[in-house]
Amino acid sequence: ACICEKNKRVSNCRVENGQCRCQAIGSGVTVDCTTLTSKCLLMKAEAMGSKSGRREKPKDAFEDTDGLYDPECENSGDFKAKQCNGSTCWCVNTAGVRRTDKHDADLKCNKLVRTMWIIIEMKHAERDAPLNAESLKKFFTDTITSRYQLNGRHIASVLYEKPYITIDLKQNSSDKSSGDVDIADVAYYFEKDVKGQSIFYNNAGLNVSIDNEPVKLEETVVYYVDEIAPEFSMKSLTPGLIAVIVVVLIAIVAAIVVLVLTRRRKGKYVKAEVINFSLWCMCGE
Repeated sequence: ACICEKNKRVSNCRVENGQCRCQAIGSGVTVDCTTLTSKCLLMKAEAMGSKSGRREKPKDAFEDTDGLYDPECENSGDFKAKQCNGSTCWCVNTAGVRRTDKHDADLKCNKLVRTMWIIIEMKHAERDAPLNAESLKKFFTDTITSRYQLNGRHIASVLYEKPYITIDLKQNSSDKSSGDVDIADVAYYFEKDVKGQSIFYNNAGLNVSIDNEPVKLEETVVYYVDEIAPEFSMKSLTPGLIAVIVVVLIAIVAAIVVLVLTRRRKGKYVKAEVINFSLWCMCGE
């Protein structure tokens, strides 16, 4: 028996050729404990834990239904390009993030589109003085290369604009060698660490310390940029954006009405062409 330091979501651990090998929970795929486990296998293990009640949940936890699902993984650990929940299916990128609208089971996902750029945006707690930008950059660069084993050439930038910290990870198909960890896996481990849900065996999250001063991170948002643009239709617009569009259209129509009435009061008749605006929206899936 052995301990998988890089992944606690495993079982049946044993030593093979001097290295720890374990089976990922939910899939049974053998993982190498000397490196990061693929995001697809980690998500599958988390989904299984959620169903069985084994996963510890914070008191106020709620489910991000579009974020956590039980994925279909290749034997390599990669996501299958097409993911389904019952009869509802969608296409994903190499980070397992939905990149199309949801359709029926006839949906075709010709290939797994690569996520070549991941943007991790964080916000630190309120403070009087800004952090030292160079020290902050060194901390996150060292952490990503050592803790998450990512080659430093894939860290495109670490930017600091108080209170926001932005990390850019870039790795296209030609950049990634067989021995490299994937930026999607790095971002997943990183996000779990920041949220206090570490995947590492010792369960210790990421302690951010800049110039020997602890820094608390309050918000973390991850954005994905694919090699091929996503395929979302109008029905994917958020209710907030739809509301803005409706308000703008109402304002345009109101302005036309006021213009017509004003000209009539002046005793002039001007033929006005009223443009017919239409908004198509399918709300819900």
